[in-house]
Amino acid sequence: MHHGVEGGARPAARLDAGSATTVAATLHALATPSRLLILAQLRHGPMSVTSLAAAAGLKQPVVSAQLGLLRDAGMVTGTRDGRKVFYRLSGDEIAQFLDEVVCYSERLRLIIASRPDAAE
Repeated sequence: MHHGVEGGARPAARLDAGSATTVAATLHALATPSRLLILAQLRHGPMSVTSLAAAAGLKQPVVSAQLGLLRDAGMVTGTRDGRKVFYRLSGDEIAQFLDEVVCYSERLRLIIASRPDAAE
């Protein structure tokens, strides 16, 4: 069951060709573990590429490239401070969406694992 901000059931999402393209682009932005790790780190506040790379266990060029894609998708923004750029989530809804995706993935994993044919 899906719940809205106030706990009420949300209406079923309407999907047409235009919104399907937008949804696909959003999901594409989340489609790699490195981008998910970066977003998870940015939940704690603004970070530089160097700090993000160390916290996420990734190389700096990888983080820079992934931040470019996340920026283009509107999920992160950057603010220059001298020679460094500090990145942050573009809004609280990004963190909320990430939480929902992680919870959904875990529920799905448990459902699949509990199926009788899962052991085969």
